[in-house]
Amino acid sequence: MLKNLFKTAWRNVARHKSYTFINIIGLGSGIAICLVIFVLIQFHQSFDNFHSKKDRIYRLLTEYHHADSKEIFYGKGVSYAIPQSLKTEIPEVQEAAPIYNPGDEQFQVLTKDGGIEKKFRERAGIFFTTPAFFKIFDFKLLDGNITTALKNPNEVILSREMADKYFGNWKEATGRSIRWNNKDVLKVIGVLAPVPKNTDFQLGIVASLGTGFTADMLKSKEWNGTNGSFGCYALLQPNASGDQFTAKLRALVKKYHSPDNKDSEVAQPLSQVHYDGKVGNYSNTTITPQMIRMLWMIAIFILIIACVNFVNLATAQAVNRAKEVGVRKVLGGNRGQLQMQFLTETLVIVLLALILSAGISMLAIPMVGKIMDLSLSAGMLLQFNVAAFVAILTIAVTLIAGFYPSIVLSGFNPINALKSKVAFKSGRGVSLRHALVIFQFIIAQGLIICTVIIVKQMNYFTHESMGFTKDAIVNVPFPADSAGISKLEYLKKQLTDIHGVEQVSFSSNIPAGEDANWTMFTYENAVKQVDFYSIIKMADEQYIPTYKLQLAAGRNFAASDTIREFLVNEALTQKLGIVNPKDALNKQIALGTFAKGRIVGVLKNYHNRSFKDDYAPLLISTLKRQYEITNIKLSSANMSSSLKGIEKLWNEVYPDYAFEYEFLDERIAGFYKQENQLSKIYECFAAVAILLSCLGLYGLASFMTVQRIKEVGIRKVLGSSVSGIVYLFSKEFVVMILIGFIIATPITWYVMGKWLQDYTYRIQMHWGIFVLAGGIAICIALATVSFQLIKAALVNPVKSLRSE
Repeated sequence: MLKNLFKTAWRNVARHKSYTFINIIGLGSGIAICLVIFVLIQFHQSFDNFHSKKDRIYRLLTEYHHADSKEIFYGKGVSYAIPQSLKTEIPEVQEAAPIYNPGDEQFQVLTKDGGIEKKFRERAGIFFTTPAFFKIFDFKLLDGNITTALKNPNEVILSREMADKYFGNWKEATGRSIRWNNKDVLKVIGVLAPVPKNTDFQLGIVASLGTGFTADMLKSKEWNGTNGSFGCYALLQPNASGDQFTAKLRALVKKYHSPDNKDSEVAQPLSQVHYDGKVGNYSNTTITPQMIRMLWMIAIFILIIACVNFVNLATAQAVNRAKEVGVRKVLGGNRGQLQMQFLTETLVIVLLALILSAGISMLAIPMVGKIMDLSLSAGMLLQFNVAAFVAILTIAVTLIAGFYPSIVLSGFNPINALKSKVAFKSGRGVSLRHALVIFQFIIAQGLIICTVIIVKQMNYFTHESMGFTKDAIVNVPFPADSAGISKLEYLKKQLTDIHGVEQVSFSSNIPAGEDANWTMFTYENAVKQVDFYSIIKMADEQYIPTYKLQLAAGRNFAASDTIREFLVNEALTQKLGIVNPKDALNKQIALGTFAKGRIVGVLKNYHNRSFKDDYAPLLISTLKRQYEITNIKLSSANMSSSLKGIEKLWNEVYPDYAFEYEFLDERIAGFYKQENQLSKIYECFAAVAILLSCLGLYGLASFMTVQRIKEVGIRKVLGSSVSGIVYLFSKEFVVMILIGFIIATPITWYVMGKWLQDYTYRIQMHWGIFVLAGGIAICIALATVSFQLIKAALVNPVKSLRSE
């Protein structure tokens, strides 16, 4: 019997080629989207699950309290003294690993006699830690002894990729030496086994904490300050509670903090690190639970759209198969057998769609990985959990798509079917099909509206002024040691002589960045420091004109190698309760006990962070020994020639350092990397939703033209034109799309309003965005159904009325 079911199903599927083709395209696309989203979510949910002690690993976060508000925010940086005290003062801690993660370092590969063989600039994957790190996390070595690794200063372990890059072959790396920032020589004591892609620790260079200036981090007794690049992970004893650990952490820092420091520490389970979009992680790759839910919703909705298409097309074909049903019933077939037959046909189509979806997924998964900057490959489709998901999906789609058509087709009266008197009256059947199409366009138009809003917000980020110039500015780091600093005057003079270089400035940071340094200060010889944090930057006197920062009061600071004068912004003066910026001039600021100076100028507020955040209080002063970046304003003409000149000069002045530059506007665009990824993914999903919805409309148009072919003939005999008939029939589709638009508008208004609230600076949702989405949907829909409607209207009425 089973063989007969599939044999008959295959014959029916093969006989109706256009019907089968459209269904395979629709279901295949919907299933492919589900597969891609499933693989993407599974990959994210697998991050750091391979560690055997994962349930006992916690990350320490600093809980910052603003004294002037109830706002609390968290950072992954901790004070230097905390890791030293965890094991001695909290019995629940089995191991504690401090981690220093600098963001931009220079390395030279040394020859055996100490000469420089190669030079590299590394921006990621650099970690300084202790042996406890490898006791907490399950990273293996290809070469070297992991039990003794990093016990001594100036030891380093390289990833296999980094060892190949530095030494040509990782097998030759152990025993060789590299120099860090032209100062400290590190001996390679091992090579890591390939680091899994699904970890937030993308290790490239792992050196012993205690090397060079990091030795001060191990010895420091500082409890009140934090360093955003200095974090800590802890391994708890078996059966220890995370809540209990957090409680003891709070008590520990309260014991050593100064009385006016209200900040605290909390423990975050390793299982939550990858989902913390606000604090972030070492890989700069996160996915929030809200995003996971949104992706699942999109997958379900698109799959439902594909199933609705099947229902519409199946019911459109119902009249053509009425005689078949009549014959089967006359020959003894019962309704249950017919339902099984039609469900089997659905299963055959779903299985064919699965083949198509596999091909689409194999192409789409690497593309999505590239967009999302993830290591996704088509090979992930071969995993067992994907196979299980596909099996469940096959059964679900077969039942969802095939159940209603099987009920309709098997319910025909055999006498009416054989007399070709089967027709669908206006009633529940038609209402359901119309409701399904409306539902399709609620989803499709909702996705279009969301995509338009996201794209407009991304354009706002890109094109809205941040309050300073960012075009044609190149940032080049230089060695920030005493030798490198001593060459700055010569470097500036030579740079200004290069054709196309308009201005040159040196600073510790660019005007806006996610890596800002924060500090508290004393105002006007007060007994206590102010009760808020401020961003602090060090820069020379050319910084303000280079970036065209605007003054609200006062003047630019004078040239100096040490801190003597300060520039502040309006946000800082407002925090101090100063209404008129001029009233802040000549007021004294002290940074601890080592630096004091007068405010000589107040800058107009500019965006010193991303558009996600409000203006932060800002201090700028001069301190030459903290400069790390060269800010070069170029002429837009012949920029490539200017860059070649800069590179040539750089290699002459700093021959031991790798030359690399970064355009400021590109770096700022990186602030919104995840939002841009989301925008591109949404565009793809919206396009698929529209495509599938149009297939559904095509199915309904097919149903209509089959059922009303005689009506078309009568209207033509009575004098109706082709355009009049097309207009009459298309009104029904426009009404359904408009109903979908009316329902989708308030839903997307609410959802996108919530999304935009995450950004302090955002676009306004104008009614034109929604009208545009509705117009796009109507135009696409009419273009889709016009072919079928015009084809029906052009049929010779004699042919359509012949049976009468």
